[in-house]
Amino acid sequence: CSIRKYEKFPDGTVSVCQGDDGRLVALCPNRFLQKNNIFSWVGRELMDANDPVILSQVDFLKSTVTDRSAGRIDNVLVKELPGGAIDWCALEIQAVYFSGEAMRKEFYAILEDNSPLPFPVKHSRPDFRSSAPKRLMPQLQIKVPTLRRWGKKIAVIVDVPFFQSLGPMAKVDSVSNCDIVWFIVDFDTSINPPMIQLADTYYTTLENAVEGLTAGIPMSLTDFEDQIRRKLSKITGSK
Repeated sequence: CSIRKYEKFPDGTVSVCQGDDGRLVALCPNRFLQKNNIFSWVGRELMDANDPVILSQVDFLKSTVTDRSAGRIDNVLVKELPGGAIDWCALEIQAVYFSGEAMRKEFYAILEDNSPLPFPVKHSRPDFRSSAPKRLMPQLQIKVPTLRRWGKKIAVIVDVPFFQSLGPMAKVDSVSNCDIVWFIVDFDTSINPPMIQLADTYYTTLENAVEGLTAGIPMSLTDFEDQIRRKLSKITGSK
């Protein structure tokens, strides 16, 4: 469910990279569900509820073509109130995709290698660019405007490396002024198995979140056309 960076030394020993390079990066949303701590953190922050009711895969969009569900929210956390009323918030969990060879090759290598820590046989890396602007951003752009009209917040669970990969996002000073509460988690690797822990919370509007998730600005027209000419020259041989 997670990946991290290792280095191999001239004597053949293998060790976890130091600093941020050696952090665990969650590849599967299930990695965030350890002891269900995330639900308590979100419940306390957004609803003053230590033990909210957890609903999974709640329909949110209805198709205009088939009249069936066209989109869901990962989790809805509910606090029951007197008189049958409810308070609730939405929760999205975003792990990171990885780029590289199929992971099963690593498992086969582990079965065949008796060393304490086999070095990876293929190169794999977290693909934050696919996960942030291509996956998470459209989800927020679709869901947050409606939730905002309803007066509801959305919590987003990501890990520290994922959040560090984003561009700058202006932070608002209060949960009452935000659309999104980012719950940024880390993993305590001093214990076995590593335990999930809350590293920080960060309040943003949708608009500022989109800027951070995009993490880029358009190049100038001149630079773009220069790039086109270079590519053309490789194909046509022209200068």
